[in-house]
Amino acid sequence: MTTRGTRAAGRGVRGDLFDPQCPTRQLLDRIGTKWTSMAVRTLADAAPDEVRFAELRRRMPGVSQKMLSVTLRSLTRDGLVSRRVEPTVPPRVFYRLTGLGLSLESALAGLRTWAEEHMAEIDRANEAADQDVDEGQASRFRQDP
Repeated sequence: MTTRGTRAAGRGVRGDLFDPQCPTRQLLDRIGTKWTSMAVRTLADAAPDEVRFAELRRRMPGVSQKMLSVTLRSLTRDGLVSRRVEPTVPPRVFYRLTGLGLSLESALAGLRTWAEEHMAEIDRANEAADQDVDEGQASRFRQDP
């Protein structure tokens, strides 16, 4: 038995985020990470040129070799990034965004811009929520016999 989301994905039509079985949910999990956003941005900045793995890692502060490898493998599997290996010793591995990957960059750019523009507001809301929790816990301790 297939669900509406899996049938839709199989036919190449729009998925349904609200269908628990729709692969759109897993796709959003993959493309919604900070490392994906940074890798796509870095490759978009270099487009149409390729970027070597080591250079990508240098341009993405904080990413481990393993996390970058996992991220690039996922992006390649999804058809967002192409990978080319030169058979040297050691092998030289190059990455570039595909057309589909370039289309993702414009969507992620809007999200990154929104996050950067609203981070101060989010920080203030988090601080206020933390203060409310702290005050709530303090008042509970005062009320206990």
